[in-house]
Amino acid sequence: MLPVSPRPPLDPLTTGAIGLAVVAVSSSAPLIAYAAAPALAIALWRNLLAVVVLSPFSLTRRRGEFRALAAPTGRREGLFCVVSGIALAAHFATWMPSVRLTSVAMATALVATQPVWQGLIARAQGRRLPPVVWTGIAVAVGGAVVATGADVGVSGRAVAGDLLAVTGGVFAAVYTAFGERARASISTTTYTTICYGICAVILLVICLLGGIRVVGFDGRTWLAILALVAGAQLLGHSMFNYALHKVSATTVSVLILLEVPGAALLAWLWLDQVPRPYALVGMILLLVGVAVVVLGGARAARRATPPTPLPADAAPLES
Repeated sequence: MLPVSPRPPLDPLTTGAIGLAVVAVSSSAPLIAYAAAPALAIALWRNLLAVVVLSPFSLTRRRGEFRALAAPTGRREGLFCVVSGIALAAHFATWMPSVRLTSVAMATALVATQPVWQGLIARAQGRRLPPVVWTGIAVAVGGAVVATGADVGVSGRAVAGDLLAVTGGVFAAVYTAFGERARASISTTTYTTICYGICAVILLVICLLGGIRVVGFDGRTWLAILALVAGAQLLGHSMFNYALHKVSATTVSVLILLEVPGAALLAWLWLDQVPRPYALVGMILLLVGVAVVVLGGARAARRATPPTPLPADAAPLES
């Protein structure tokens, strides 16, 4: 891949979108635990219903972008959207089953390695991450592991679940990386409509081939699914995708880790799942790591930016 073009400076709207996204995705795990439906069926419906909501706007207001993507000059950007959707479906198809094979804590901790894979992808793209960013990634991922209380399973079933969880983290990084490339020239609405649509089609095929029930749920479960669509999908994933225009995929991947303390807080208030003492320590480490990545990365970027040269006819300032 070619390096991503320079982004415009961060603005209050993007900062607010990121904050809203963190709060929205934090509701995902509690809602999935609350819903009485197979995990992949929930993933299918949250993507499919999101496309139903987005399509009327995108197909009427963004027709020019869709036509441009179908033209020979726009096929590369269209390919980024398609590959991102495939990676998102692969993320759901690997991480969600991992929770049934290994412990929830271990699955959550291993999928939280996404920023590591994101950093390696950025390195493969020719972008060198400052040491302070790698330090922040290590602290944040370590904090996520401590916060979830990850335990190492020794059974073959647990090992299979662990591998699926790591694979889910890798695919999440690929999804974000290709989303970053697509968002460089495509609007959020067009990108998410294509990406979620591809993801929904793939998940539907997986559910049908695997005999996974996708209908016949009770009213409580459908309400939970609708809440997931409105929150984690439209306000969560979509706002992170919006931010990719001005924030690097690596930084977004680290910010997504804030879902861990957010989900723990919601589970405490809603499901009476009181976090253990070591979880609080892990969450503090996670927050410190996120701060290091965001603030340290921004400082390193400012230092790396060459000063604007003075015009040839400008006189130097006298001391």
